[in-house]
Amino acid sequence: MQIHIEPDIGVPLPNDDSDIEDFISRAEAACETAKHLGLDMDPTQDDLAVAETIAYSIAEDPVAANKKLTNAKASKLRPATYYAVDGILKEFAIKVVDNAAQIRQVVTNKLILETENPDPRVRIRALELLGKISDVGLFTDRTEITINHRSTEELVISLKEKINRLRIPQEITTIDLDKELGLPQETTDASTD
Repeated sequence: MQIHIEPDIGVPLPNDDSDIEDFISRAEAACETAKHLGLDMDPTQDDLAVAETIAYSIAEDPVAANKKLTNAKASKLRPATYYAVDGILKEFAIKVVDNAAQIRQVVTNKLILETENPDPRVRIRALELLGKISDVGLFTDRTEITINHRSTEELVISLKEKINRLRIPQEITTIDLDKELGLPQETTDASTD
């Protein structure tokens, strides 16, 4: 004979927090309890929104978040919310804004999640950005610069050659402006006298 147990959701936890130090431990314990009881662990959109807010607040300042998430507030959360928070914290398992390496890890994790997006444009863009990560280096342009060291004498000779090639010969030529402008030319007649 199987007994079907319906848990009472919303029953406040005792005020003594000696067994459960922080919300992360509380979420882990709630998930294990829900698994043993066979409760519905599929989070709704509301559960996911609450879980995301809790996870971000824990990542930003765990001490302040644990003070805000009192037993009275925690007892009102659904098991699926605990399950979602626990999943987020285990998946990313880092503080969000501690340093650049951790931020890089968060961005990489989010891009990996976006590669499963139903929109092909989002998938392609996520894959492209993942390929541009310096560790991967799939789409990075590499430019090689070769530096040739020369002596001062070689540089002076090279510069003189370039200057000589650029020089324009200074030949002076006379131009008949009247002829160039198409004006009638004056003739000087020596025999008219």
